Amino acid sequence: MIPEKPQISIVVPVLQEAQNIPSLVAQIASALDKTVPEWELILVDDDSRDGTIEVCARLCQKGLPLHLLVRRFQRGLASAVVHGLGFARAPVLVVMDADLSHPSTSIPAFYQEIRNGFDFVVGSRYINGGGTDDKWTVYRYLNSKLACLLARPLTSINDPMSGFFAMSRRVWERCGTISPVGYKIGLEIMVKGHPERVKELPIRFRTRVHGESKLTIKQQWLYLTQLVSLYRHR
Repeated sequence: MIPEKPQISIVVPVLQEAQNIPSLVAQIASALDKTVPEWELILVDDDSRDGTIEVCARLCQKGLPLHLLVRRFQRGLASAVVHGLGFARAPVLVVMDADLSHPSTSIPAFYQEIRNGFDFVVGSRYINGGGTDDKWTVYRYLNSKLACLLARPLTSINDPMSGFFAMSRRVWERCGTISPVGYKIGLEIMVKGHPERVKELPIRFRTRVHGESKLTIKQQWLYLTQLVSLYRHR
């Protein structure tokens, strides 16, 4: 059942992720039902046509607090996140991926840190206790580290590329105009939302089992375009 006043909204962009959605929802429910029972999950689907609508309908029939927003004429991870955040109602907002790479068990800790006064919390692979699984290739690791290095003048955190983060609603409302270019929406929110207290929590990033990675050469080019825009903004 969808709560009238959720305390936490989780926004997840999805594209061709029907195989992962049942496990994702089950893991989130397991993490939150006993810790933050007033929660809502917002899936933003870019017209996948892979059974996502049917999968979500079955989950809703079970009483899970799930919203599915289907976009027919727009594409892009960042714009999907912006769309979902605009629909979210809670004072604490979380963004994560649909491919099960981000541990849902960390969401209660993210929530508690925001309640404790932090403005922005990042799930970090690159601090003590964090990491990636052994399936990462050397190329992928170096690519990620280079992307982080390019963003360091914009933020002092160790993992600005993380797609798993939480924030207070006031940070989101301070962002103003968000230009949904590229896929690192968290970095753009940090630059434009001006969070005063930021904290990194260690996570173990897992490689997806089902489906295909959305990281392409085009996405990497869009990231560079996004960086230029953010440097100009700063």
